[in-house]
Amino acid sequence: MGDVKNLESYAIIGFDGSAIRGLKVHPDSEHIVYPMGNKVCIQEWKTKKMYFLSGHSNSVSTVAISPKGTFVGSGQINHIGFKASAKVWDFKKKIQVGSHELHKVRVESLTFSSDERYMISLGGRDDGCVVLWDCFAESATGTAAATRLTTGDAVTLTALNLRVNSFVTGGDSNLRVWNIRAESKNLDVVDVALGKLRRSVRCIAVNKTDTYGYAGTTTGDMIKFSINYPADPTASVNMCKPALIGCLAKCGPWKKGKRPESVCYSQGIESILIMDDGCLIVGGGDGTIDILDEINWKGSFPKGKVLDPNMPYFKALKSTKLEGSITSLELMESPNLRDNKRLLLAGTRSSEIYAINVATFNPTLVVTCHRCAINDIAFPVGMSGVFATAGSGDVRVWCLETCQELLRIVVPNFTCSTVLFSGDGKSIVSAWNDGNIRAFTPLTGRLMYVIFNTHNKGTSALDMTDDGKTLISGGCEGQVRVWDIRPERQTLKKVLKEHKSPVSAIQVSPNNKEAVSAGTDGSCIIWDLISLSRRQVMYANTLFMCVCFEPQGCQLLTGGSDRRVAYWETGSGNLARELEASKIGAVNGLHITRNGDLFVTGGNDQMVKVSKRTETV
Repeated sequence: MGDVKNLESYAIIGFDGSAIRGLKVHPDSEHIVYPMGNKVCIQEWKTKKMYFLSGHSNSVSTVAISPKGTFVGSGQINHIGFKASAKVWDFKKKIQVGSHELHKVRVESLTFSSDERYMISLGGRDDGCVVLWDCFAESATGTAAATRLTTGDAVTLTALNLRVNSFVTGGDSNLRVWNIRAESKNLDVVDVALGKLRRSVRCIAVNKTDTYGYAGTTTGDMIKFSINYPADPTASVNMCKPALIGCLAKCGPWKKGKRPESVCYSQGIESILIMDDGCLIVGGGDGTIDILDEINWKGSFPKGKVLDPNMPYFKALKSTKLEGSITSLELMESPNLRDNKRLLLAGTRSSEIYAINVATFNPTLVVTCHRCAINDIAFPVGMSGVFATAGSGDVRVWCLETCQELLRIVVPNFTCSTVLFSGDGKSIVSAWNDGNIRAFTPLTGRLMYVIFNTHNKGTSALDMTDDGKTLISGGCEGQVRVWDIRPERQTLKKVLKEHKSPVSAIQVSPNNKEAVSAGTDGSCIIWDLISLSRRQVMYANTLFMCVCFEPQGCQLLTGGSDRRVAYWETGSGNLARELEASKIGAVNGLHITRNGDLFVTGGNDQMVKVSKRTETV
């Protein structure tokens, strides 16, 4: 056996929108950085070429870019009781230059100091610590508790722009300004005196001169605070105390002579940007994005009978609404992207990235992916330019070259378990957990037909003959059903009751005269599609998860919970040989190339392996 080569990723279609402030624009305005599973993706904006930073053992929870773009920082989530790592990467070389595991379970947020010397990381609820990592010395230099014992957890932090040793943290009933002593690397902290105000901070933004900042809250209003640092960045700040300016909100409808009502964002404020002209860009939990400006109000507001918890202070200049909570907002500016050509990138919790022209404020979908697990993937027969995927609530068709979504077919509240293209490519046939089989046109997504109540516990597997006239479905109750498909009607031909557990996979043989079904009861059955009866059965001490005919139809390959790929003779049903496909997890997916030389497997070990079918290993 020769050395096993690593498969290089051509592209990954995805974006983890659950990471707060996970989408970042590089200072060169030519690259964007965002988390994608346990990798960090660096993507060229114009060419869409991707580079991947690999090294995390679990999902990446937060990313950050240093002010000059030299370093990329990333933190991850881990299992309860385990350490969570925070890593520093060299942006140009795409290599790891530092790492520490001083947080427990989760790294909540990351930022870099303005001189790029320190990476500051904030631990999650199980940790509650702030850690300083010296990027030049490649070592941790300090740590401290992020909050007092009398307040809640800290969830976000932001570095100041002029003072290289200062940053701000915020969370549940706490807003604190920190300063790093240059000599001892100790951390000094001062709380912003909020008085009786009780808010849970979700995001923080500080203006370029470090004079004031805004903190977005879960109640949908903003805390404006003054940092009160001297203009000279080298001056001492020992006696400086930040102060609360006010709790501000957006104005409602304006009525003459009456105090305008304050309007809060219904699901809180998740992201804030302060523009050069002082306007704010605010992203709400309800998907709203607004450009806000201060009200030109002369004199004091008319006093109401009841003291309001916040003050109407901003008017919305432009507004748009996206699907899903806004978790990231980044402004893309460069010499070529100035004034009306500036782009605002918005990342949402529904795993989508939108590009919004600041002048017109019209959103354009740039990156999208499934929000939940992808259950199946299918290519049209004899074509590799497009493919379809099945997930929770929708079926999507993608272009392979550009990795862009071409079509989205939405069926709300149901999960698509399997999908396939008909032999002539004129329909997309899908199976759903409500027990129905739905067929759609591949160009427009129009519904062609529905076969109702095909299986009483949901349809789990599906395949079709090349002529598109016979459809074989498998259900979670263990039945295999054969259907006669005509444009005007779809009728049941036979119910085959052999499996005792859910049918996990079905495939039609190359000659279209047989079909094989694999079940989680440890049986794999070959059916005669002409006589509609069982022709052969194979048993093994495993839960079969996948099955595939080799191109000649003489052998079957199966995979399952025993971590092995088994070769079976289709004529006799005898086991020809077995190969160990994984060392730690079940084999969930299996497919063979059209010439039969190679096969690919994927399983619970999170690895995709390509093997030669005729070799013993």
